[in-house]
Amino acid sequence: MAPRAGLSEAAVLDAAATIADEAGLDAVTLAAVAQRVGVRPPSLYNHVAGLEGLRRGLAALGSEEMAARLTRAAVGKSGDDACMAIAYAYRAYAKERPGLYQSTLRAPGEADTRRIAAAQTTLDVIGAALEPFGLRDDDLVHAIRGLRSVIHGFVSQELAGSFGMPQSIEASFEFSVRAYLRGLEGASQRRRT
Repeated sequence: MAPRAGLSEAAVLDAAATIADEAGLDAVTLAAVAQRVGVRPPSLYNHVAGLEGLRRGLAALGSEEMAARLTRAAVGKSGDDACMAIAYAYRAYAKERPGLYQSTLRAPGEADTRRIAAAQTTLDVIGAALEPFGLRDDDLVHAIRGLRSVIHGFVSQELAGSFGMPQSIEASFEFSVRAYLRGLEGASQRRRT
């Protein structure tokens, strides 16, 4: 059977991403994607290598979108300004594309070259923003992981509806990220002495 005219890997991934964002990553099945694009499930194999290939493609797409978003946010900024811009861009992406974001959370495998490249871009952007803290090597990796964890933890709770108290969620986010950055500042100063 010939592939449907106009159907491409990009169209299949876009349909899968929409399903993930609307109904969650677990709702992304070959049957659901096929229905969304108007083909029978076996036809998808012309564009993706089964469900695993579909999920790898989603993770690559999400990683590339996230890397682009963080890069745009950080352009022309440094230090705290860059870190805060990255934090807000990261949070916005996770809220706007929750299913696609979820697909990016696992570390890429060795064969996931698109994801590896996008992940490296993300690490480079965050690493450059953290450069004024003077962290190197393992300390820089720890700082990047920590910043991403603060943002991810916050946005995960926000998406789950965990913040029921009347205080401003925006103020809490700003406070949390800035507190982490102040902690990095202190750790960096202790390392230099």
